[in-house]
Amino acid sequence: MDGSEGRRAPRAGADPRGVPVSYANADAIDGLERALEMSLAFRGDAIAEIDAVLAAHPDFIMGWLFKAGWLTQAMETRIYGEMVAALDEAERRAAHANDRERGHLAAVRAWVRGDFFGAVQEWEKVLVAWPMDLFALELVHLTDVLLGDVVGQRDAVARVFNLWDESVPGYEFVLGFYSFGLEENRDFGRAEELGRHALSIRADNPYAVHAVSHVMEMKGRQQGGIRFMKEYEDRWGTSNFSNHLWWHTSLYHLDIEERGKVLEIYDAHLSSEGKAHDKYEELDAASLLWRLKLADVDVGERWRHLADKWEPAAQDTLYAFNDVHAMMAYVADDRKDAQKALLTANERYVESASDANVAMSREIGMPFCLAIQDFQAERYGACVDRLLPVRYMTHRLGGSYAQRDVIGWTLLEAALRAKRFDLALGLANERTALKPTSAQNWRCVARAFRGLGQTGRAERAEAKAQSLIAG
Repeated sequence: MDGSEGRRAPRAGADPRGVPVSYANADAIDGLERALEMSLAFRGDAIAEIDAVLAAHPDFIMGWLFKAGWLTQAMETRIYGEMVAALDEAERRAAHANDRERGHLAAVRAWVRGDFFGAVQEWEKVLVAWPMDLFALELVHLTDVLLGDVVGQRDAVARVFNLWDESVPGYEFVLGFYSFGLEENRDFGRAEELGRHALSIRADNPYAVHAVSHVMEMKGRQQGGIRFMKEYEDRWGTSNFSNHLWWHTSLYHLDIEERGKVLEIYDAHLSSEGKAHDKYEELDAASLLWRLKLADVDVGERWRHLADKWEPAAQDTLYAFNDVHAMMAYVADDRKDAQKALLTANERYVESASDANVAMSREIGMPFCLAIQDFQAERYGACVDRLLPVRYMTHRLGGSYAQRDVIGWTLLEAALRAKRFDLALGLANERTALKPTSAQNWRCVARAFRGLGQTGRAERAEAKAQSLIAG
C-alpha cells in the first residue's frame, strides 16, 4: 500500500479526516494532503508540492500554514527567512481563517519568537479541539523530539490515539508516532507491537522502521536489528529518512565491534562529501565519527570534509543540538577559529537572548562543547568534571536517548583515560546493566577493572565481550 489507496477524497471545507479547512477548494485541499503525506512518509519534496498548490491558490491559508509549520522542523538558519515569509502570507489572510487555522497561526507565531514550548502548547490546543488534525499531531510529536520532551512524545499521541483506527487516513503514521513515544519512555514491548502494526499497513513507512530500530538499539538486539533493517532496506533506503536509518544500522555494528562495517556504511551513506547542505545528514555523520573516535578508530580525512560542511554554521546559535555536533567536527579537524566563533557566539547569545534554546545551550550545549574541547586536548579529568554534573539532564539537549548516548560514552571514555577507574567502573556497569549484549560496554568494564588492578575480573569481562562478538 503506498498510502493513496486509503486516502478519502476531501469534501468541501474539510480534509479527508473531516478537519475543517476555510478555503473550500477540493483541488487545493487534495494538494495539501499530498504535501502532508510526503512529510509523513519522508518522500518527495513537501515544500515544492505545497508551493505548486499555492501558486494556483494563493489565498489558501492552510497551505501557507503547512509550509511555515513544516519548515519549523528544519532547525536551520538558512531556512528561517522562508518560514517567516510563509507566516507573513498566512497573516495577510488571517481574517478569513477558521478557529483551527488560527491555532496553527498562533503556534508558528510563537515559534518565530523563539518560544518553541509555546508553539507546542498552541498545536496541542488545536489537537484538543480537532484530534484528527494529523498535521498538528505531527508537529507536536516531532517538536517534542527536538526539545527532548520525552513524556510529551508519548502523551501527545496518547490523548488522541483511541479516536483513531484503520478507517481513518493516516492511521499508520499515528501508530509510528506512538511507537516512538512509547519506546523513548521504555515501554519497549508495546512500542515494537505498534511499530510493526504500522508497517503491516504501510511497509514503506520510515518512521515506523525508525521506532522499531530504536527498540532494538535500546534492548541490545544487535543481530536482530541488522536483520530487521536489511529486511526493510529496499523500502526505507529510498526515503528522505534513509541517512538517519543508516546511522541506526551502523550503531548495531559498532556495538559488536564491526568497525570496518561501520566505516563502509559511513562512506556509502553518511559521508557529506559531494552532497547538498543538509543538517540532518551532517548531525548523523558527526555523531558517528565521534563515536568512532571514542573507540580509537582512525577515520582519516573524513573529519575534514565534514568540518567544511559545518563551518558556515559556526555562529548560528539556533539549536544547541546542532552546535555540539558542529563542535565535534571543528575539534576533530583542529579548526580553532571555528571553535572560537561557535563559543563566542553562544556566550553572547545566552547572555542576551530569552528564547527556548537559551536554556538548552546554557545547561547542556555549552558544557558539552567545552567537554569536547577538553577531550581532544587530552584534558580528560576536566572533561569528566564538566559532564558528570549534567549527565542526568541531557534530555534538555533534545534528540533521542540513542543520540544523546554520545554524551554518556564521552564521559565514560574520559574517565578511563583520566585513570579515574573507580568512577569508570561504575559508569561502565550502568551501561552493561542497560545493554548487557554490548561488547563495547564490556570492554570498558574490563579496562576499568584492569586499571584497578583486578586482573581476574578484567579477564572475565574481556571474555564476555569476546563471546558476544563470536555470538
